Amino acid sequence: MLHVSDAANAVAWYRRLGFTEEWVHRYEPGFPAFVSIVLDGPGTRLFLSEHRGNALGPAFVWLRVPDIAPVAAAFGADPKPAGARVEVALVDPDGNRVTVGAIGDPALHPAEEYRYTLE
Repeated sequence: MLHVSDAANAVAWYRRLGFTEEWVHRYEPGFPAFVSIVLDGPGTRLFLSEHRGNALGPAFVWLRVPDIAPVAAAFGADPKPAGARVEVALVDPDGNRVTVGAIGDPALHPAEEYRYTLE
């Protein structure tokens, strides 16, 4: 869960990372929003909350993606090597740090080394 000051603005920013809005909850019209956003793929989900006291931040999120190029292009960022990965370090409109990483040269680091499975 990430604290945000303007959920609509935050959703637009996270959309550039590939997230889509799943749902928005408000106790009543005009009340603070609690929003679920999801990333295509294996169900990566973040909750964005405008509620005071929820997820006091700023927070840090690390996301793994299959290809860093679209993220780098969307943010005009230059991917940096980080061991066997390449990463882009970003900061959302509310100061939450978001690092997005992908496997570097797959010839040097087979994907099986980095695959996570639920059993």
